[in-house]
Amino acid sequence: MNQSTEMAQTVAASAFKAGLDGRAVRRFALRYSLVIILAIFLVTLAISNRSFLTVSNMNVILIQVAANALLATGATFVIMTGGIDLSVGSVVGLSGVVAALFAQNDGVLTCAEAVGLGILAGAAIGAFNGALVAFAKVPPFVATLGNMTVASGLAFVFSDGQPISGLSDQFLGLSGTVAGLSIPVLVMVVVVVVAWIVLARTRFGMHVYAVGGNAHAARVAGVALGRVRFTVYVIAGALAGLAGVLLAARATAGIATSGTGYELNAIAAAVIGGISLAGGRGSMIGTVFGFLIIGVLDNGLNIINVSPFYQLIVKGLIIIGAVFVDSLTHRTED
Repeated sequence: MNQSTEMAQTVAASAFKAGLDGRAVRRFALRYSLVIILAIFLVTLAISNRSFLTVSNMNVILIQVAANALLATGATFVIMTGGIDLSVGSVVGLSGVVAALFAQNDGVLTCAEAVGLGILAGAAIGAFNGALVAFAKVPPFVATLGNMTVASGLAFVFSDGQPISGLSDQFLGLSGTVAGLSIPVLVMVVVVVVAWIVLARTRFGMHVYAVGGNAHAARVAGVALGRVRFTVYVIAGALAGLAGVLLAARATAGIATSGTGYELNAIAAAVIGGISLAGGRGSMIGTVFGFLIIGVLDNGLNIINVSPFYQLIVKGLIIIGAVFVDSLTHRTED
């Protein structure tokens, strides 16, 4: 009888340990799912085409994701507070047009003015979004959807519906290199690192998490909800403005439609990176993996000649999968 009892206890202990091990493996797989997904993409695409894992193609991917990285960084701040910004794609076009209008004359100072005014145009739309959401209490979806149309209309008005070309060499140099490193990629790295520091190491970053996690508790704790919400939209607008400037330099013209659809890629990168649409959860590191996954996927599918229509389907399924994994992760933690 005792021997049977001991055997039963041993079996139960083994099963319990196996269950713990299984849960541990599951938690590990969910926690590092983005790294695993990116690794699978890289290996699969490398096997499919030898030219994929070359230094030149990796550089192309980084240049291609630079603009989306800036937008995704801004989206991270906004979504972290429980908001959404649908206007950044139109802001890219508007900022590119504004910068191009002032970049048609030579001179370093003129180039700096063009860059500054392009970023300022984006920040202005972001401030308008922030004022509507934070102080006028307009739902983020409605406010930014309206300003998406406003920004697009302004871009067409300023450009008269035509590309603004004839840009100075100094401005076009923004798409060049410094010490062999691409300027857009350098800008992307600096912005991402600064954003990570702000979110992870500063009081403002803590407030961003608090507003998205529990607005009522944040208010009780003394967090200025309106100011935080206003600021994140200004950040998103300014980064969209910077992206518009870099794209105008790369395209050698300011084009009103240059940012069409970019807002969806930015939101997708943040969501794939684990930024919860409910707010208050996620990290800048996750967003980095998000826009890298999108960049690798876009580049790789183009290399192996997959139809753009199928690419949209794949990207949509990945977004759904990312949200599902996020739900599973937090359900497991709870």
